[in-house]
Amino acid sequence: MAFQNITTIKTPLLLDHKCGQSRCSAKTQTSPLQVERQSANYQPSFWSYDFVQSLNNHYADEKYKDRAKKLEEDVRSMIHNGNADLLATLELIDDVQRLGLGYRFETEITRALDNFVSSKGCNDERIDKCLCLHATALSFRLLRQQGYRVSQDVFNSFKDDSGNFKESFTKDVKGMLSLYEASYLAFEGETLLDEAMAFTRMHLNDLKGDVSKSMAEQVSHALEVPLHHRMLRLEARWYIEAYSKREDAISLLLELAKLDFNIVQSVFQRELQDMSRWWKDMGLANKLSFTRDRLMECYFWTIGMAFEPELSNFRKGLTKVAALVTTIDDVYDVYGTLDELELFTDAVERWDINAVKNLPHYMKLCFLALYNTVNQMVYDTLKEKGENTLPYLTKAWADLCKTFLQEAKWNYNKDMPTFKDYIDNAWLSVSGAIALVHSYFFLNQEFTKQGLEGLEKYHDLLRWPSIIFRLCNDLSTSAGELERGETANSINCYMRESGVSEEVAGKHMSNMIDKTWKKMNEERVVQSPFGEGLVLTAINLARIAQCTYQYGDGHGAPNKRAKNRVMSLIIEPV
Repeated sequence: MAFQNITTIKTPLLLDHKCGQSRCSAKTQTSPLQVERQSANYQPSFWSYDFVQSLNNHYADEKYKDRAKKLEEDVRSMIHNGNADLLATLELIDDVQRLGLGYRFETEITRALDNFVSSKGCNDERIDKCLCLHATALSFRLLRQQGYRVSQDVFNSFKDDSGNFKESFTKDVKGMLSLYEASYLAFEGETLLDEAMAFTRMHLNDLKGDVSKSMAEQVSHALEVPLHHRMLRLEARWYIEAYSKREDAISLLLELAKLDFNIVQSVFQRELQDMSRWWKDMGLANKLSFTRDRLMECYFWTIGMAFEPELSNFRKGLTKVAALVTTIDDVYDVYGTLDELELFTDAVERWDINAVKNLPHYMKLCFLALYNTVNQMVYDTLKEKGENTLPYLTKAWADLCKTFLQEAKWNYNKDMPTFKDYIDNAWLSVSGAIALVHSYFFLNQEFTKQGLEGLEKYHDLLRWPSIIFRLCNDLSTSAGELERGETANSINCYMRESGVSEEVAGKHMSNMIDKTWKKMNEERVVQSPFGEGLVLTAINLARIAQCTYQYGDGHGAPNKRAKNRVMSLIIEPV
């Protein structure tokens, strides 16, 4: 987490206070009634309650939805066009998805890709016999995105007798870019795709010759962050603008993309207003001013995980989870003494309302906010779906608090855990797993025994995006943590253990992120115990984590870029 201007103050030990950070126990009191605590001096929220409530996107009007439905039918006919060129159909599917419209045409896209892989003379490993580099790479990426296990061997025909990619392809910028994007769908051990990534990155970074401005922009965009790692809705906003500049742009597709973006944005605004009222009524931001007031950023995370308009209840529920995680994280990271944190952890683990009597006042507020919110979610699920989710949710919250407590102990005692011990704790403390546990119940109408067991045992689908989340967080916030003397982060632990520089340690973390993406890619093509919805949400969790920490701590200390992202996605229509 990124703290600013840390100061030390003396406050009564068990009363409600208005400032910050503590790594002391009750034994360090300066008097029987006082304890030193430090203030993180978090910047206030960019987004006031009144501003959020004033949002009024007129694209919620039915006339825009009616126009979108008409355009949707036209695009559906284009995807269904059996006379269309194979490559043209693939490119249309890619444009539809990148424009943020894929959710409207899931059935049609699946049918078109099924037909593609089963078409005579052109299925699976023999795709390379039918298509050019661009078409082969595009089809490979689209199929793996959709969950097909297509082989990397489709690219063998583009190598020379020495086993290297043919140099002649360096002049095919479109093909090179498609191969570059496809290489990020690799699994572990797929060395051919590793070679493809290195080959294309090197040559795309050194473009020469006659390249259109539009293509140069696409290359620059891809080299900054590959498509597979980008937050879907932000990518849609960017691609709408990029697509509008293309000479071959289909006008009705572009019109639908703009309409859809603005209609969905109107849904976001209504949801955000509901959540803003909930957060104000909760009152934690006012009562516990040592915490980060980050409701907008919490809601932004949920858009990154699932933006589809029909998933409104998912976003609202997960916004509540994220806001509570942020507040409780600050209790452990910023304010609580070790004695208090032990009490709070025990209360959450017991999930007993009577435990609240042993807590200081500020913790009473946190515990009851958590207790009441989660119990309400449990009741709603029981009422609507007939399943008691309480054991799974309370276990997830208790496990999270125990990892928070472990980090507090490391920092208080100035202990340096081994890198392995740190990661084993930190992938869970980053809160990705608890978000996905809740997501499973928000997304599914029915729950399976295998799915519930996977939640309890923290299946790899929960682990891999959480590792990416943790390492992106640490890469962004490590410098500030080192300045404050906090020992437990991945960079510091690895530096100490391996005797390397901060730069080398950071490179190691980046490599770990890349390897973890490969593991997660394979989760997309295996039979999952959770259903496709949670698989896609887990992948999106990794994407929004990389987005949030790309230019600093976009959650704890939002910067201008983070503010602009919110403006472009939630506030300003296309």
